[in-house]
Amino acid sequence: MKKQILILLLPGLIGLAGCGNEQGATATIDKPAAPAQRPPIERWYSQVQVARGNALFQENCASCHKPDASGTPNWRETNAEGKYPPPPLNGTAHAWHHPLSILRRTVRMGGVPLGGTMPGFGNKLNSGQVDYILAWVQSHWSDEIYRVWHERNEQASKPIQPINKG
Repeated sequence: MKKQILILLLPGLIGLAGCGNEQGATATIDKPAAPAQRPPIERWYSQVQVARGNALFQENCASCHKPDASGTPNWRETNAEGKYPPPPLNGTAHAWHHPLSILRRTVRMGGVPLGGTMPGFGNKLNSGQVDYILAWVQSHWSDEIYRVWHERNEQASKPIQPINKG
């Protein structure tokens, strides 16, 4: 009888074991788990692009995102105007959550549509210059962060398969 009760209760106890730690769940999203000593993924950019991106970042982005891309410490809190301040771009905030296409669009169009204050640079920077800046930004990301970003970017780049309705 005890064995039968234990068997009935076990699935519920296992389910409860995963509840109640919302901070832990958020931490997993904000900071990916360390991979098992895998070699770094080859990055999409060259060191020449990083060097060019540094100059462009310092000229166009550093006044808000800081020269080292460390951004604003309280980037998750709105300011007096209800806008979000410039986040870090060095891999400690949320930029790595977005595929390259979204990062490019954000630089071109700005962050105002998303509740931020960043102006769009589409009229000032061409697509190559935007990529240089993003190369410099991503050069600050750890191999771990870059690996997770790379996997997300690859997934976002896959074409959507039609649903077979027949």
